[in-house]
Formats: sequence, C-alpha cells, structure tokens
Amino acid sequence: MQNLTILGATGSIGASTLKVVSENLSSFAIYALVGGKNVAKMAELCSVWKPKFAVLNEEADASELKRLLPSDTRTEVLFGQQAMCMVSESNDVDVVMAAIVGAAGLLPTLAAVKAGKRVLLANKEALVMSGKLFMDAVNESGAQLLPVDSEHNAIFQCLPANIQTNLGNCLLAESGINHILLTGSGGPFRYTDVSALSSVTPAQAIAHPNWSMGPKISVDSATMMNKGLEFIEARWLFNTNREQLKVVIHPQSVIHSMVQYNDGSVLAQMGQPDMATPIAYSMSYPDRIPSGVAPLDFTTIGELTFMAPDYAKYPCLALAMDACFEGQHATTAINAANEIAVEAFLSEKIRFTDISVVNERVMSKVCSANEFIQLDNLETILELDRMARNYAREFVRSI
Repeated sequence: MQNLTILGATGSIGASTLKVVSENLSSFAIYALVGGKNVAKMAELCSVWKPKFAVLNEEADASELKRLLPSDTRTEVLFGQQAMCMVSESNDVDVVMAAIVGAAGLLPTLAAVKAGKRVLLANKEALVMSGKLFMDAVNESGAQLLPVDSEHNAIFQCLPANIQTNLGNCLLAESGINHILLTGSGGPFRYTDVSALSSVTPAQAIAHPNWSMGPKISVDSATMMNKGLEFIEARWLFNTNREQLKVVIHPQSVIHSMVQYNDGSVLAQMGQPDMATPIAYSMSYPDRIPSGVAPLDFTTIGELTFMAPDYAKYPCLALAMDACFEGQHATTAINAANEIAVEAFLSEKIRFTDISVVNERVMSKVCSANEFIQLDNLETILELDRMARNYAREFVRSI
C-alpha cells in the first residue's frame, strides 16, 4: 500500500488520478488532497476519500472547508504553500502527483523532489520555470521522476530502459535515437483561418475537440502554447538539442507521441484521449495496472492524419520553441506572461490573438535585460517570474 498526495486534487488530473486509485484500492491510499479555491469540490472529495490532510490556498477557504466537513472528521484542514510543501515531503508519503496548474505548483513539487519521493509530474511549469535547477534536485535527492503529460509519458514508453532510468542526463544519439516527435491535436482552431482568430471567444477557446481539461490548459491548447511548454519540458526530461525535438499536428489524438530511431523505425504510443492511462502507468511503473480506460478499437478509429504546425496560426508555439533554447530566463518569462495573458483573455480584457502579443513583448523585454541570464537559484527564478507577471499586466492594460 502506497500513500499518495495529490497536488491539484480538485482539477481534471486530480479526478483522473482518483479514478485510477478507485481501480486499485489495494495498492494506494490517499494521504493528502491539495486544491486551490474549489471548497465544495474538496469537501466532496474528503467525504469520499477521507485523507489525513486537506490543503487549500487561502485561510478563508480552509475555514469554509472545516465548516462543511462533519464534526467527527479525521481530516486535518490546512492552508498555504508551507502546508502544501509539508504534505509533499512528509515521511509518510510515497508518491506525489504534481498537478497544480501554473507557477503555484513549483514549490510543493520541488519539496517532493528534494524529499526523494516518486514524483508524477503533470505540472509543466516546474521544468519550464526551473529546468536545470529542478533536474539537478532530482539527481541530488534520488527522487524518481515520471512524466504524466500524455505526450511525455508516450515518449517515455517508447524509450529504452537505460534512458527511462536516467532522465535529464540521457544521451539520445548513443541509444540510436534520431529525434522525438511531439504530437498535438492543434486545438479547436486547427482548420480556422488566421484572419478569424481575433474574434474567438473564451467559450470557443475552451471547447477542446478531444480532451476534457481546465480552462487555462484548454486555452493553451487552442494557442498551442501548451505544446510549446511541453516542448520545453521535453528538452529537460530527455536532454535534447533543438534538432532532436519536433512538433507535428495529429488531430485525432490517438498517437500521443513518437520516437524515431536511426534505422528508420518509429515507435508510437497509442490510446484513448484519457489521462487515466498515462497516470496509471506512472503510478505503477515499471508494471501496469488497470486504468479504467477502454482499449482502442482499431476497426472504428478511421484515418490518422498528420500535418506540420502553421506558426502564423500558432505564434505562441513558435515563441516557446525559441525561448526553449534562448535560456532559462526566456522560458520563465514566457510562462509567467502567458498565465497573465490567458487570465486576461478568459476575463475578456484582451482578444485571443493578443495572448501571443503579450507573451512576445514580455519575452523581448526580459531577453534584453542581461541581469536575468544567470538564474542559478530558486529565489532569482521566482523574482523573475514576479517581474515578468508585472510586465505582462502592464502590457495587458495598454492593449
């Protein structure tokens, strides 16, 4: 029986993780559930799973949760980043699902890494914001890092064992690998003319054709910033150079990513567009456990199609790919800018096409400031994140 802390329990990844746990009740127990502001959902989860701890962002929300829970509950309610870190690094915890969206997930995820846990990484920002620092912490602590994103999990499954057990330090070429193909659906606007994108509404942007995700990730999928962040994440996980990492549009979301070898072979991981599959694999690696997901029926799939990304339609993807090999300062800045820009779009303060404008302006401003080139500790990274967010807010107000 392994004790599990879920960072981001009230979100879609949290729901899929609990779906896998329900299929494997003899193997996993819920130690802590960590959420943001969804008090009602957290109360519901606590009544079902009865964790030792429930943690929310704000004190007021924690107080409301205490009021909603029965008086005889054994769940201790906490709040704040320190509490999130505590339930991630506790000696009683074996596995941490890191699925808090955005920069808020960095500190508790890093706490789990430094404590040497099995860390199931669904939070892109941990590597986008602090790639080298994060991977160095993994190596120093002996933590077991397993990618949960469907694309990175697919790549992981297609790699030889010597690379799977040496993430961040592997040499792809020495294992006969030519390049990695990172697939993306292209989101809801893959067939939309570029000229029509400026009138896209938040409701249209979050209506993903294949996946069920939260609003922020859904908008990122529509702009393909999500794929850009995954590109940066893959660079750190698999120690790639620019030529070893490519993006391809695959509208059906059946092939989740591929690895091409020097002999011309391509290994692909396929499955339903359901996050429970990669979550189950990361929870049980190197074994496999039931995920509750139906197997593919190849007689009903139909055609599988592929196309190159149109960077005029997806400028956020191009910006993120450039940032990836520009340096840590660029990836930290574009991630911060994008969080502010997407929030502004969802609040109808800027247009859909303004998201890339804000991202480009912030990245350009940061890349022209030499003092941000050396980001060798968490404090400087978080300071740059804060400054980039302020720049983004300024640009949002000026649009």
